[in-house]
Amino acid sequence: MKVIRTRSQERILNLLKTIKQGISAQDIYVELRNRDQSMGLATVYRSLEALKLEGMVQVRTLANGEALYSLAQQDKHHLTCLQCGTSIPINQCPVHELETQLQVTHNFKIFYHTLEFFGLCKQCHMAQAAME
Repeated sequence: MKVIRTRSQERILNLLKTIKQGISAQDIYVELRNRDQSMGLATVYRSLEALKLEGMVQVRTLANGEALYSLAQQDKHHLTCLQCGTSIPINQCPVHELETQLQVTHNFKIFYHTLEFFGLCKQCHMAQAAME
């Protein structure tokens, strides 16, 4: 069955295809306005939610509570510093086998997964150690 998307959803998908990193809903709103494709902020959020439920968009919530949206193309893994907010991508994934097993045992369609570790980056850890 073909999914029917709204014009707003299509505009957001097209924007996300041109952006290679996560972007907040507010920044999507601003970027669409800059491209003369403006829509209300509530419409941006509704469209993102629909696209997320379809498995087209993934959301990553940072330590500060900000949600970043991106195309759901690949799994994302990060080391995130709680002090400065630096987020370091990690390439290896220790849970792909578990994902496959969960899909089978729970009859659950998984679109993507995230794996994030929180702590202190080298600079923040060194600065903290120097203060002790």
